[in-house]
Amino acid sequence: MGDATQRLESLLGGPEIAWLVDRVRRRIARNKPLTGTVSLPGATAAQRRTVELLLGRRPGTGASLSVSLDEVDHVLRASGAAPDGLAAAVLLLLGPVPDLAEEGAAREAAWRAAFAPLDNHVVGCPPLHGWRAWLETTGLVRRLAPAPDQAGPLLERLTAVLARLPSHGLPIGRLAAETCADAHALDEGRPLATLALSAVKALAGLPFVAEGGADARRSAWAAVGVHLDDLSSLVLCAGLPGDDRTPTGRMLRSARAAGEPCVLTLRQLRRHDEPLAGGLVRICENPVVIASAADELGPACPPLVCVGGRPSAAVWRLLDLLAAGGASFAYHGDFDWGGVAIATAVHDRIGMLPWRFDTAAYETAASTTPLTGRPLATPWDPPLSEVMTRRGVRVEEELVLADLLADLALLDR
Repeated sequence: MGDATQRLESLLGGPEIAWLVDRVRRRIARNKPLTGTVSLPGATAAQRRTVELLLGRRPGTGASLSVSLDEVDHVLRASGAAPDGLAAAVLLLLGPVPDLAEEGAAREAAWRAAFAPLDNHVVGCPPLHGWRAWLETTGLVRRLAPAPDQAGPLLERLTAVLARLPSHGLPIGRLAAETCADAHALDEGRPLATLALSAVKALAGLPFVAEGGADARRSAWAAVGVHLDDLSSLVLCAGLPGDDRTPTGRMLRSARAAGEPCVLTLRQLRRHDEPLAGGLVRICENPVVIASAADELGPACPPLVCVGGRPSAAVWRLLDLLAAGGASFAYHGDFDWGGVAIATAVHDRIGMLPWRFDTAAYETAASTTPLTGRPLATPWDPPLSEVMTRRGVRVEEELVLADLLADLALLDR
């Protein structure tokens, strides 16, 4: 070790001056100039003595110890301990100092690359735009996967899952296996399941911030055509003729003869391979319509299926079987944007005519409940969306129940 290096070690290498060296190192890492004054509150006598030896004079007597970086730089150059100045001295003592700005830019570039597959998918999916902004604001991904190399594979799997949605009655285990090569990747509690559930809620138009319980999770996945199991996915119906050849057909026929509603599971419907007869099938959104129809019409109730909000996999399976059997469909639901979304899904998948679910019916329905949410198109009656936006009230199905029951009674005559 040369004389200059030994002198530099004696001036800046001890523990009493380490605070000053560390301040300089941090400034170098942030590309900040080594000028001005740095201070150390509550300095010890040993720390003051070390600064005195460095500068060749007694420091001030205030409560904190203040040191001019310009003065230190001058002393190091003039003494020969560090002819190239303070920055070179610290680099000689500590070795290379990482450039934090450069590291930060590289880290953010890595995060952008990790998010790239998801962001490319979101661009073409407007319902996910708000959810993507929420992900950024909450930092949820960075909490679940703290480093870009962890987040990248997670977000790739999430993108693969979202690319398969909405589905037509896909079991969640199969969805996970086909997109992630792991049938349990979407099991509750896993990072991918947490992210996917929030995205699914956004796709379904549900509040993706709220966590909810098992029922909320089941309903959210059902809204995009994914079922968690064959028994929890249900459909309520009444008046379907059924048949004498199959277990499901006999169940429907018995329920119709008794004038009672019938609940079918997805398991039953998936095991039923034959088309179902139905003729004209009325579709409603709320169970109260079926309950009231059973009360008033009994065995005379015409074919009626309740979607129960966002259609479950069981609902879609039943409607598909009826469509395969030549049924036609007429739909009624709540006059709100959720009801419009359901009607559009039915319209696009199996075709339907409006059942008191058009502009004329909306304009004559009495309601004072404010209509909220984002307007949607009404492809079966394009003017309806504009009229709903302008009038600004929602009309729940229960408010027009008497008219719906009157229609069903006429069908029996």
